[in-house]
Amino acid sequence: MLLSMANGTIATLNKAAVLTFIALSSVFACSRAMADEVVLKNGDKLTGTIGQITAGTLNFTSPVLGALAIKLTDIQSYKTDAPATVQLKAGTSFSSPIVSGTTTQITTANDTTTPLDTVKSVNPPAQAWTGAIVFNGVLNRGNTNNASAGLSAAAVLRRDNPFYNDRFTLGADYNYVKSGRGSNSTTTSDNDDALFKYDRFFTDKLYGYAEVGYLHDRIAGLNTQLTPGVGLGYQWIESPALNFDTEAGVNYVYEDYEGSGVDQKADGRLAYHVDHKFNDTVSVFHDLEYLTAFEDPADYLLNSDLGIRADFTKSFFSQFKVVYRRNDRPATGAEKDDLSFLLGVGWKF
Repeated sequence: MLLSMANGTIATLNKAAVLTFIALSSVFACSRAMADEVVLKNGDKLTGTIGQITAGTLNFTSPVLGALAIKLTDIQSYKTDAPATVQLKAGTSFSSPIVSGTTTQITTANDTTTPLDTVKSVNPPAQAWTGAIVFNGVLNRGNTNNASAGLSAAAVLRRDNPFYNDRFTLGADYNYVKSGRGSNSTTTSDNDDALFKYDRFFTDKLYGYAEVGYLHDRIAGLNTQLTPGVGLGYQWIESPALNFDTEAGVNYVYEDYEGSGVDQKADGRLAYHVDHKFNDTVSVFHDLEYLTAFEDPADYLLNSDLGIRADFTKSFFSQFKVVYRRNDRPATGAEKDDLSFLLGVGWKF
């Protein structure tokens, strides 16, 4: 009797093991079958998840190779199992699995073939605020006695859908440096600035903008600088790896100097922005803005920054930035040029 029960228990366990193996095998097979697929021109086949396709580049995530950016010119074909969002240059979009994609066209599951030159983007990124907060600081005590601290924050919302095609930009900075001991201490930097900017795209490239800039610099004797303005911009390149735009417009410049009174004028403005992501870890950025008075072109403002960023993780990074400002007509007794070197750590969202 005991032998019979034991044989029955073993048979039950064997049956359960077989059923478990079959179930796991089915799940594994389904997971493999449900992967997106990219076939390269050299014959290699990649399985994983297709992300955004834009500006001649297909972003792909492989469970083995990680995140990849593949040029469409290197791809023979691609397909997705899940529905992909296809955004057209005409302003409309639709969602459907891609059964066949090439360098010239996309064929979806509903037997619709769309020429690639009419497609603005496939799987465009979610339209949410992105940005970063950066802290930099130094504290020395002993033979050298100084302290410096800085905080900067920036955020961008890029909307590109059938209802809105625009961009919001917010930014703010504060920097403080103090050297020396006690009553002999000297504050060598104390400034803060802020920016609000709105871009409205008329086409894929051309946009109009409105902005308001603010600057206060106690050491330079500048109580308040306000630079509201409007103009036109051109987005030469817009992609996950590279962005470049140029702008031209008109600004009203209001400056309140310590001991020098108020200066008001109308300025012409030229500016550009560029950022480039070399890989998943390292990226660089550069901004330049030039404002010159219509009545006296020699009276100008120049603002520029240049930086490099290296990621530690998906959210945390280190950053080195050089900031240069020149005011050709500063407060009485103040220098025309200000140059800062900032090294910090940050969090991005």
